[in-house]
Amino acid sequence: MDKNKAKLAGLKRRQRRVRGKIFGTPERPRLRVVRTNANIYAMIVDDTKGNTLVSASTLEAEFKGTHTSNKEAAAKVGELIGKRAVEAGIKQVTFDRGGRIYHGRVKALADGARAAGLEF
Repeated sequence: MDKNKAKLAGLKRRQRRVRGKIFGTPERPRLRVVRTNANIYAMIVDDTKGNTLVSASTLEAEFKGTHTSNKEAAAKVGELIGKRAVEAGIKQVTFDRGGRIYHGRVKALADGARAAGLEF
């Protein structure tokens, strides 16, 4: 197995392990973070119904023409998802970092969501 396939296999294994432990309920839904090389996505999911309640990403119109793969953009996405969640009546969430290290863009998104009023 080459190096990239091994890294991807490890990521998939960590994601499965995390999903076995974290479950979003209607009272405390799951804040899922997906990080790619170019963008970052965040969604709040109720796993009992399988519904996405709120979402935000760097693909939205307000990020047009800006750098979308840095910590500043991740912090803006965090603030945006936090603001939308509070408007939807969601105050507490369970954080799902998606098998990624809590560092850099993932941490910036989490800090932005906390600054907007989410508790986790």
